[in-house]
Amino acid sequence: MATYLFKLPDIGEGIAEAEIVAWHIKVGDRVEEDQQLADMMTDKATVEMESPVAGTVRKLAGEVGDQIAIGSVLVEIETEGADASAAPADAEEMPLADGAAVPTEAQEEANPTLDVERAPDPVRPERSAERVVEGRSPERASTSLSTNENEGASHSGPILTTPAVRARARDLGIDLAQVKHQGEHIRHADLDAYLLYNGGQVSGRAAGPLRPDEQIKVVGLRRKIAENMQAAKRRIPHFALVEEFDVTALEETRAMMNRDRGQNPKLTLLPFLITALNKALADFPMINATYDDEANVITRHGSVHMGMAAQTPNGLMVPVIRNAERLSVWQLASEVARLSDAAKTGKATREELSNPTFTISSLGPMGGVVSTPVISPPQVATIAVNKVEEKVVPVNGELEIRKRMNLSLSCDHRVVDGWDAASFLASLKPLIENPLRLLA
Repeated sequence: MATYLFKLPDIGEGIAEAEIVAWHIKVGDRVEEDQQLADMMTDKATVEMESPVAGTVRKLAGEVGDQIAIGSVLVEIETEGADASAAPADAEEMPLADGAAVPTEAQEEANPTLDVERAPDPVRPERSAERVVEGRSPERASTSLSTNENEGASHSGPILTTPAVRARARDLGIDLAQVKHQGEHIRHADLDAYLLYNGGQVSGRAAGPLRPDEQIKVVGLRRKIAENMQAAKRRIPHFALVEEFDVTALEETRAMMNRDRGQNPKLTLLPFLITALNKALADFPMINATYDDEANVITRHGSVHMGMAAQTPNGLMVPVIRNAERLSVWQLASEVARLSDAAKTGKATREELSNPTFTISSLGPMGGVVSTPVISPPQVATIAVNKVEEKVVPVNGELEIRKRMNLSLSCDHRVVDGWDAASFLASLKPLIENPLRLLA
């Protein structure tokens, strides 16, 4: 018998450590060659570690959430045959790490959230009265309680009602035996009358049940997001600027192109806005830039590598459209769809999640009226798309209903001046409000 020390391989340029986000094995398990051992996360990419040997697991390097240095022992495996105590000397023999993975069942088991459904406590008339007469004086509360007890005394036998009414009464702390009603069944209206009579407020019938407190360990992607956002707000002096755009003509153009799209993907506003940004950024290189604040070096990029904030089941991710300025609206639509799907399914590669020069985020119809997006360093600017609304606006002396939308720009004030930010938004206006110029 011999011991094989599986060491964490180099899983990315400049990466010094990685986080354990899931174990797929435990001490004492028998593993086969190429069997998955663990999921490790770095730079928003989850990497699967596979065993190069068969044997029995004798020791694990840490727990979920622990940081492991590159080159340190991750798993000790007892093998049969010659001594294998050393990790592979040749880097080519070490397991390759590439791609991203969505959370597995083992990962979810390793990061449980409490989901406890408590059995309801026995409802006492005294507790019910205390809840529904809250805010009254003790004398009036006592009067209501005694009156209600006398009225409830007439109820006998089983209480007939629907499951929804019974659940609502339980959530409100109401003893159904104390509720006066007409007919054979207690209805929602009877609960409403009971609450009004006893000084309570009528709650919505769709009110959900009370939930227990939860404690969730911050690991994996959520930890990376937290660290990046904290660093961004601590290091970058943000300022924001918001401009309103008329997108009536653009929406009409989009609808016309979608009608004749053939095999092309359906167009949203996003490819048009990226096209406008590509053209404007060419004239404002100080915005399509990155800032190394340790070396005090600003890099103005010739190409636009457009980050696209995407909400996934695991949290916020930013896939990148490379050389976005070279793509047509239809090509951008295809890339948006492909990268969004890759991010949501955990299949985006490390290269597809790295090194944007400018980022756009959009929540579609939920985009709010105004937002202040957070810049992800080393970028110096990011823009958020707010929702489209119909507004009555004066046009050539007449009132018209137009479709309007705000764009919210955040900039790093160490690199971008207010004048530059305002000029940049102003340069977007003729492009977004005139589709012919935009698509020329």
